[in-house]
Amino acid sequence: MTIAPSSSTLSTAALKRELRLAGARKRAMALLLIAPLAIFVLLIFVVPIGALLTRAVQNPEIATALPNTVAALSGWDRHAPPPDAAYAALAADMTKLAGSDGMGTLASRLNLEIPGFRSFVAKTARAMPLKGSSDQPLTPAQTREKLIEFDARWGDATYWQAIAKNGSQISPFYLLAALDHKQDGFSHIVHADPEQSIYLTIFGRTFLIGMAVTLFALLLGYPLAYWVSRLSERRANLVMILVLIPFWTSVLVRVAAWIVLLQNDGLVNKALIGSGLIAQPLALLFNRVGVYISMTHILLPFMILPLYSVMKSIPPTYQRAAVSLGSHPFAAFWRVYVPQTYPGVAAGALLAFILAIGYYITPALLGGPDDQMVSYYVAYYTNDTINWGMACALGGLLLAATLVLYAVYSRFTRSKLSLS
Repeated sequence: MTIAPSSSTLSTAALKRELRLAGARKRAMALLLIAPLAIFVLLIFVVPIGALLTRAVQNPEIATALPNTVAALSGWDRHAPPPDAAYAALAADMTKLAGSDGMGTLASRLNLEIPGFRSFVAKTARAMPLKGSSDQPLTPAQTREKLIEFDARWGDATYWQAIAKNGSQISPFYLLAALDHKQDGFSHIVHADPEQSIYLTIFGRTFLIGMAVTLFALLLGYPLAYWVSRLSERRANLVMILVLIPFWTSVLVRVAAWIVLLQNDGLVNKALIGSGLIAQPLALLFNRVGVYISMTHILLPFMILPLYSVMKSIPPTYQRAAVSLGSHPFAAFWRVYVPQTYPGVAAGALLAFILAIGYYITPALLGGPDDQMVSYYVAYYTNDTINWGMACALGGLLLAATLVLYAVYSRFTRSKLSLS
């Protein structure tokens, strides 16, 4: 005998099914609503960053231009002279490559390994194909003799090592160069030559300028944000409008204004001379001082806004309660009020520092040769030398530093929230 399910059981199952369908429809609608933003973020941020990180490790020039040579050198121990087959493969690759666009790319890439390799390779390509005394094709041994006779450098294992170690499509060459390191002929990581070891100094200078500008912005922004947070709502809104006005002006215009103000005959030097504080104009342009002044002015609103938002939410009764319990006003401010502003300090400092280390226009226009930051060299490799690998490596390392800072900030804020 079969017992039919009760009507209550059927209604409960139908209700659950309808709830699941309603939940699925809501999720689908939510996905449709955020789809344009997700696509925008993917195309504008994720894809370019992925391409940047990929170009930093790409090394296709030698493997693409000299495939037979790379294959012939795959089993070479790099100690003894290369085998005769490698010379024959090089001659074949050079013959195909002569006169093509890939010749310039190959020569430029090899010149990064050994200065002078560019003209050496170009001269060898122009001499192709090699010919013997008869119409018979040259044997690998004869090809070796002809190449060494043409230029004795082909008998030097150093040039062959430069080809062999770059036989892969992926290489850490640009990342190592951005950290003042390189691979020797046996693919061991060693320090770069002293005349090429400049990038760690540049990164150090970039972070030093970023920290100094962040500190100056904090020293100026903290008391200003505190003062604004104690004003009435109407006056605070007026002051915040004044703080936000610089956002309506181009950074280039503001930098040009500082050039006018800081020059020898500018308003700043005239005011200092007129007040009797100095007798001669101060050198405020094309040095670190001008960079600090302009960058602090530009980044100051980014420090004030997070500080003000946090300070505005702190009840003033906390300080009054501490004073009423016998605390000194300054001790009440330092021990009660300041710790509550740490999230704003951290957010403002992180925002100002990240923006500072990526600055290009201000140091380029107001700084000297020793004041240029990483972004200047990224622009140099992108626009002047068209070395995308080096530009992407420098940009990728700067991005990595930014992500590390954000991770530290996230951990800091989480620990503060857990303590509170």
